[in-house]
Amino acid sequence: MKKFMFKCILLVSALFIGVLLGMEQANNGIVEMKGYEGEVFTSPVGISQNQQGNVEASFLGNDIESETLKEKKEKLEEMKAFNAFSSIGKALADMIVNITNVFVDFIASLI
Repeated sequence: MKKFMFKCILLVSALFIGVLLGMEQANNGIVEMKGYEGEVFTSPVGISQNQQGNVEASFLGNDIESETLKEKKEKLEEMKAFNAFSSIGKALADMIVNITNVFVDFIASLI
């Protein structure tokens, strides 16, 4: 019985320490995601235009070149943003709506 209680207390304390460490990691991740550096708030996304007219962008402190943005925009236009999961979801939703309508009409005809 003593061994069992010792193992339980040891296991619970290990899990408790793991939860505390996980909460600390989550807090650090949230602070990094918001863009805080010390006590100063820095914007996570910045877009500016320099004197030559070039657009400069930064995301989470990483500079993004306008050429990269143009290339990505062209790729997205070529893809026409087709999403298979979106179309499957729409088809499923339409099917459920139709089945519900048939069921409601059937119930209404009985009354």
